[in-house]
Amino acid sequence: MNAWEFEEEQWNSGVRSVCGVDEAGAGPLAGPVYAAAVILPPYAEIEGLDDSKKLTERRREALFPVIQERALAWSVAFVEAEEIDRIDILNARIKAMQLAIDALAVPAELALVDGNRDHGSLCALTTPHRLIVKGDSRSASIAAASILAKVSRDRFLTDVLDREYPQYQFARHKGYGTKLHYEMLDQHGPSPVHRLSFLKKWERRR
Repeated sequence: MNAWEFEEEQWNSGVRSVCGVDEAGAGPLAGPVYAAAVILPPYAEIEGLDDSKKLTERRREALFPVIQERALAWSVAFVEAEEIDRIDILNARIKAMQLAIDALAVPAELALVDGNRDHGSLCALTTPHRLIVKGDSRSASIAAASILAKVSRDRFLTDVLDREYPQYQFARHKGYGTKLHYEMLDQHGPSPVHRLSFLKKWERRR
């Protein structure tokens, strides 16, 4: 696999500033959805760079500062649970990705975006972009973004939300709908950081 195929296409067409964009945390029952945007130097060598879902937590943590150091620019953004409930998760994902692109210290001429959706009913990507299905395993730039987004979100769940709401044990399940998480919901009910729109089936079972 050529991890730079999509970047090369843009460079060869005269686009110099290409960022990869990905999000993390679309599926959990609690916490924000995160997104990251990364502009890497052409053909930057970052050993072990891959889709964050294919890497161990330890490997993602090790790659996180390397990506930050090597990148020409990087940024992380998020949309809180309350807003996810208000505008829905698709719009929240799109908004988080555009926020990340907008926050880059080096403006991106074009974004390579993981997935197949670039707009919802309320939010849309406004930066010129190309959608790439499974881009986090096909593009070095998107893979880097996937790691920054995933690690940033996991750290927030572990270091912040787990301490604020220890009864839910967020550090163990990161907000995903595990058996343990549902048991904690049964005991304590939803917290202010839960996505109520994701809990409708659970509410009906109560």
